[in-house]
Amino acid sequence: MTDAASPERFPWRQVVVAAFLPTILFSVGEGAILPIIPVVAHDLGAGLSGAGLIAAMIVIGELLGDLPAGALVARIGERTAMIGASVLSIGGLALALVARDPWVLGLGILVIGVATATFGLARHAFMTSFVPPAYRARALSTLGGTFRLGHLIGPFATAGVIQLTGLAANAFWIHLVACLAAIVVLVVLRDPEDAVTTRPGPAAREAAGEQHGLFRTIRAERRVLGTLGVGAALVAALRASRTVILPLWALSIGVDEATTAIIIGSAAALDFALFYAGGWIMDRFGRLWTAVPSMLGLGSSHLVLSLTHDAPGAVVWLAVVAGLLSLSNGIGAGILMTLGADLADPAHPGPFLGAWRFTGDAGAAVAPVLIAAVTAAASLPVAAAVMGVLGLVGAVNLRVYVPRYAAPRRESGVR
Repeated sequence: MTDAASPERFPWRQVVVAAFLPTILFSVGEGAILPIIPVVAHDLGAGLSGAGLIAAMIVIGELLGDLPAGALVARIGERTAMIGASVLSIGGLALALVARDPWVLGLGILVIGVATATFGLARHAFMTSFVPPAYRARALSTLGGTFRLGHLIGPFATAGVIQLTGLAANAFWIHLVACLAAIVVLVVLRDPEDAVTTRPGPAAREAAGEQHGLFRTIRAERRVLGTLGVGAALVAALRASRTVILPLWALSIGVDEATTAIIIGSAAALDFALFYAGGWIMDRFGRLWTAVPSMLGLGSSHLVLSLTHDAPGAVVWLAVVAGLLSLSNGIGAGILMTLGADLADPAHPGPFLGAWRFTGDAGAAVAPVLIAAVTAAASLPVAAAVMGVLGLVGAVNLRVYVPRYAAPRRESGVR
């Protein structure tokens, strides 16, 4: 058995490919479909606000998936949960591919969101339990970087498919193939958990899930979830807003689908380039040094976007703001996962991480719905401005509560 608390004894070379490759594959598929969900919904007859609501189904699905995911991972293990999540995502993709009505498409996207929550929590739980604390932020930022790499590659793959076929909905096939590839990798490669510990049996995992259940964990941690958790929800809300509002903005100002995918993919390159720097800063100087600047940047970029809809060179402004959003998001890579890991019990992280991710994903789920509602009631620029203000509020929350909760637990070892 390897001592997870000992950095020099952690078997990085044995686990890095098996730990990160399935996440990259799954994320490529997710990155491929995010830019085109509003477009496909619009093609099926949804209006601008309806397309935004259907795009929100993926984060609503993630919110619903957080409810059982922690207990599920505790019972069946990370690899089995990730394989099941990939299979479930394939089912959602099948619904999306056959959809002839916007709400059938929305149901398929909802299922993909549930699968995404389970997949992400399973890998997060492994990193929380076994990565040495001295390297935690860098490891979790690298995990966040794998999602960003997928969101970098995916839109370019989508642009190529649209150019070849002329049909945005064909991007769903990219995600389906990526899920199948992730399943193959998970089955063929050695489970990274086997390299660092003896896997507990099903009875032990079930007992852990019962002892540290989601709702019991929420009650026990209600103080931190009701304060710092609100900041996490606002971080997730601004991130979700970024993925929804950019395609909607492009649709609103008349940018074609392929160009939209290229703009979003190019911005994702900047996002990906910064992930390790964010983790290094967190490990070296503390969590605040990335959390607050990231939120200030996300909020300010939304405010700038809100002023450019009818400005000369609106497409150029879209590209510039997409880059600013990616810069801000890249600096904060891994911040939510790192804070969750700081607060979780490393022996049984699944239930707390489920509660923590549920809190964050609540913000991610509300944001697109809020954007759709404000767009329907007022306009898309007003929706962007509202999200910008929420970003600045989130920066204040993190400045107040990260030192109060996350730092003392991380430094003292209290969980």
